Amino acid sequence: MGERVPRPIGRRLLRGRARLAAAVALIAMTLAACGQATAALGPAARGRPAGVVRIGVLPGSSADYIFPLYTAAADYFQNFYWLEALLWRPLYWFGVDGKPGLNAPRSLATPPLYSNFGRTVTITLKPARWSDGQPVTSRDVLFDFNLIRANRAQIPSYHQGGFPDNVVGFRVLGPRRFTITFNRVYGRTWLLWNELDYLTPLPQHAWDRTRSAGPVGSLDRTTRGAIAVYRFLAKQASNLATYDSNPLWTVVDGPWRLASYVPATGFLSLVPNPRYSGPVRPTIARIEEVPFTSSTAEFDALRAGALDYGYLPFADLNQASYFTRHGYRVVPWWWDAVSFIELNFTNPATKAIMGQLYVRQALQHLIDAPSYIRHILHGYGVQTYGPVPTDVSSQLAAGFERTDPYPYDIGAAVALLRHHGWRIDPGGADRCERPGPGPGRCGAGIVRGARLQFTFLYQAGTVNTVDEAEAMRSSALRAGIQLTLRSESATTILTLNGVCPASPPCNWDLTYWYPGGWDYGTTENYPTGGAIWGIGQYYSGGFDAPAMERAIAATHTGGLAALQKYERYVRTALPVLWTPVTPLQISVISDRLHGVAPQDPYGQITPEAWRLSG
Repeated sequence: MGERVPRPIGRRLLRGRARLAAAVALIAMTLAACGQATAALGPAARGRPAGVVRIGVLPGSSADYIFPLYTAAADYFQNFYWLEALLWRPLYWFGVDGKPGLNAPRSLATPPLYSNFGRTVTITLKPARWSDGQPVTSRDVLFDFNLIRANRAQIPSYHQGGFPDNVVGFRVLGPRRFTITFNRVYGRTWLLWNELDYLTPLPQHAWDRTRSAGPVGSLDRTTRGAIAVYRFLAKQASNLATYDSNPLWTVVDGPWRLASYVPATGFLSLVPNPRYSGPVRPTIARIEEVPFTSSTAEFDALRAGALDYGYLPFADLNQASYFTRHGYRVVPWWWDAVSFIELNFTNPATKAIMGQLYVRQALQHLIDAPSYIRHILHGYGVQTYGPVPTDVSSQLAAGFERTDPYPYDIGAAVALLRHHGWRIDPGGADRCERPGPGPGRCGAGIVRGARLQFTFLYQAGTVNTVDEAEAMRSSALRAGIQLTLRSESATTILTLNGVCPASPPCNWDLTYWYPGGWDYGTTENYPTGGAIWGIGQYYSGGFDAPAMERAIAATHTGGLAALQKYERYVRTALPVLWTPVTPLQISVISDRLHGVAPQDPYGQITPEAWRLSG
C-alpha cells in the first residue's frame, strides 16, 4: 500500500516490564482464540492501569522492522508511522489538520532557505536532544545521508536520478546548520516535499559502528564504511527478539521509546521519552499497539471494550450505531492515497501479454468500481482513475481524474480482445489465434495458442479485499480471462512484489493488498510518481516506458500543468489497474480519548498529542 509513503522510529526498554506481563498475556489469548477470547478481554480492559491507550492494528500489518532505513519487505506504514516516526523524528513532518502539507511546528528543522539560484538549500535544526543526553546535530543528518547514498539500492523508494543521486554537495556549517546543493534547479514544493523529506537525523554517536561492542567512529564518511554500518544495523534490526533489549534502539529523539515488543505477535508498547524536546509532549503513560489475526478478532475485542482506538471492519459497518451508543465515535480515516492492483511485467510466462495496453484496458473494464463501493465498501469508497488522490488532496487532482476512461463493461473487454486476435471462451480461457505484432494481432512475443490465465494474489484477513478479488475473478471469467486467486499475508505480498528474480519461480501476475495501492507521504508527499513508477522502482512491477519517465521528470521542475500532463498519461497507460480508494480504516475512538481527530492524511499517529479523560 504500503508510502505509501514514511519516517523514522526508535525504541527504548524495560520500564514497567512486570506490569506489562498481564497485557502481553492478554494479547496472546486474543491471537490464539480470536473472537472466543472476548469474554476475557472485557474485565481485563476495565481493570487496566489508568493512562494506558490500546490501539487495534490491521491484520497482517503489525510493526516488524525498527531500523528507519527499511527494506522493501518492511515498507508499510505501521513500520515507519506507528513505530519508527514515534522514536526518530524526520527532518520535516508533513500532515496538518487532516490535510497534506508541511507541518512546521512538528518538524525538527526550520523551512529551508534557497540560494545559488535555487540549487542550494540552507537548513537550521531546532534545539533537540537524544535520549542519552547528546544533542541532535548536523552530523546526525549527514550520517543518515551517507547511509542512504551508499545503500540506495536497498531502499525501496529510491529511483535512479532522484535523491540522493541529484545531490552534489552536503556541507556542515555548524552544530545545527548545513547546506545541500542539488545538480539543478528544481521546483521548491517538489524539492521540500519529495527530496528533503527523505532525511531523518540518526544518532551517529551511537550507531556509526560495525559491531555491537565495537568503537563508534566516522565509518559512514566512506562508501565502504557506510555499507558496513548499514549492514550491521540492518542485521540488528532483523533480530526482532532483541528489539526491547538492544542498546542501539534506546537512543531516540522522538516523543516515545519502546518498552516492550513481542515478536511472535507484533504486540508493542511505548512509553514517553523524558528527554523529548517538543513541541507537544506526551501525557499518556503508555501506548499499546495490539495486533489481531483477523478483522473479526479485532471487532470482538473492540466490542468487549478492550481497545480505545480500533477500527470497524467493512463487514460489520451495520454495528456502527452500537458503538456510538456505548461511548465511542465512528470516524472514517481518509488518507492521501490512490488504490490499484499491481501488475507484473516481468513474469516470463505472461509478460508479453501483460505488456499489451489493450489487455490492461480489458482488465480495467472488468473492475466494477461503483458496485464495489456500493455493495462491498458500503459507501466508504472513492473511485480512483489516476495517480493523484481525489479526496484529501483534491486541490492537486485534475478534473479528468474524476471520470472513468475504462468503465465497467464486459462487452467492451471482449470486443478489445476479439479485435486483437483472441478467440473468446466465456467460462474458460481465451486463446490467441492471430499471434505476433501488427494490427488485429495478439502482440509481439505472444504465440499461437497462448491463454489468458493469470495468478492473482490478494491479502488475507480483510473481507473487502477478498470480496473485490472474487468479484473481479467472476467478471473476468465471463470475458474468458482466468484469474487464479491466492491469499497471502501483506508481508508475503510485499516480499514477492516488484520485478521478478533472474531465476524462477515468479508465480504472480496481479497483487492486491489492503489498503491497496500507494499512500503518499512516505517519501513522496507531492504526488509525482517517481517513487512508484520510476524505472526500476519496486512498485512498478517492471513497467518501463520512456514517456512515463519524461512525464515524471517534468513534474520535478514544472508546476501544476506538468503534474496534470503526468496524470493524463498514467491514467491511460495503465501501469496498474485502478480500484476504489477506501479509508485507511473506519476508526472507532473512545469518547475518553481526545486529540485523535482529524486523523492524519498519511496514516501517521501522533499519540503525544492525545489526552485521556474520565
